[in-house]
Amino acid sequence: MTKLNRRQFIQAGVAGVAGFSVLGAGISQMSFSLPSNVQVDRVKLGNTGLSVPRILMGTGSHGGGRASNQTRLGVDGFVKLARYGHERGIRLFDSADSYGSHPFVKAALKEIPRDETQILTKMWVTENSWNKVQPVPEVLDRFRLETGSDYFDIVLMHCLMKGNWKEERKSYVDGLYKAKQDGIVKAVGVSCHNWDAMAEAVEDPWVDVILARINPFGTHMDGTPEAVMGLLEKARKNGKGIIAMKIFGNGDNVKEEERERSIRYAINSGNVHCMTLGMESPAHMDDAISRVMRAVKG
Repeated sequence: MTKLNRRQFIQAGVAGVAGFSVLGAGISQMSFSLPSNVQVDRVKLGNTGLSVPRILMGTGSHGGGRASNQTRLGVDGFVKLARYGHERGIRLFDSADSYGSHPFVKAALKEIPRDETQILTKMWVTENSWNKVQPVPEVLDRFRLETGSDYFDIVLMHCLMKGNWKEERKSYVDGLYKAKQDGIVKAVGVSCHNWDAMAEAVEDPWVDVILARINPFGTHMDGTPEAVMGLLEKARKNGKGIIAMKIFGNGDNVKEEERERSIRYAINSGNVHCMTLGMESPAHMDDAISRVMRAVKG
């Protein structure tokens, strides 16, 4: 693997932005020289007992069918980006079966010690062209082989689209509960793409963690920002760990002022513990870290 110094890596990342364009027109306002002593802080994730970085390394930008913008960086590009994030305190991979990012996480763990990072992954719970429904123990065994990790810090049921999921997906609920008892998983929960699914998760004692779509613009969300934030407030009070996604509206709200507003909206709410961001270059990471840590400090 070719080694790049920090300046070369940043330049390579900026050059690659044109191909992936998560932050689109906002790239010209990015900071490319964040001081190396600026680090992502860590927060308690509800009542899970986990301490996690405030920014997660998302691996599923425009993801699906076991591919994403992050996997399209190639293994070398992914590992270099993960290593760069690790040096800045971004030490939790937000992976998923549907992103195809497990083997990339495994490659990163050859350079980043497992005990210095955390892994969140997600199980797709319906059958389709790329996913065959299998018992939870078999799926977790495959995930462990794919990532090279014996355990996971967080496992979520992915992309729940309607309510009554606990009854309809009982095999997953029971299987993940057993995996948690066996120490294979530390915390369980759901990734929500539906109001009823999230409302159910807010009240359910089985749920440790909720991954929820939230931004001040209501873009790609499950309700108005006010309504969703109200649910998240209730979830936080119930001890759930809240991870925000779609902070930039799935790439639709990426102007300078929109990025700043979105970050501050999530952090100032007091109802979001941390957020997953689909960063694709060191420039993206520097921009996100700079904004998040400024917002934290007020």
